[in-house]
Amino acid sequence: QVQLVESGGGVVQAGGSLRLSCAASGRTFSVYAMAWIRQAPGKEREFVSAISRNGGRTYYADSVKGRFTISRDNTKDTVYLQMNSLKPEDTAVYYCAATTDYVKYDYWGQGTQVTVSS
Repeated sequence: QVQLVESGGGVVQAGGSLRLSCAASGRTFSVYAMAWIRQAPGKEREFVSAISRNGGRTYYADSVKGRFTISRDNTKDTVYLQMNSLKPEDTAVYYCAATTDYVKYDYWGQGTQVTVSS
């Protein structure tokens, strides 16, 4: 079992920045690739970004490329999402998730709300 706890969400004006954190506990964090997934009201969950087990590879949705940066610190069992130049359409609940194959997510956090006002 892996427990994931997100933090760092909040309300920010368009153009602002937020940094999300996801702290893991339980099984060895470094065996999992990690991802951020978001869900806006009335919409399906949407992939945002992912990072490989050692942090050497990163992936981004086109909608956030150039504005968001994913990183991880395996010594702290934590993955981060730095979000810059935020837009109202980034408003969503952001979840972190652990995966071994980038297809199926084995563990999910409870989510953190990000609201971007125009």
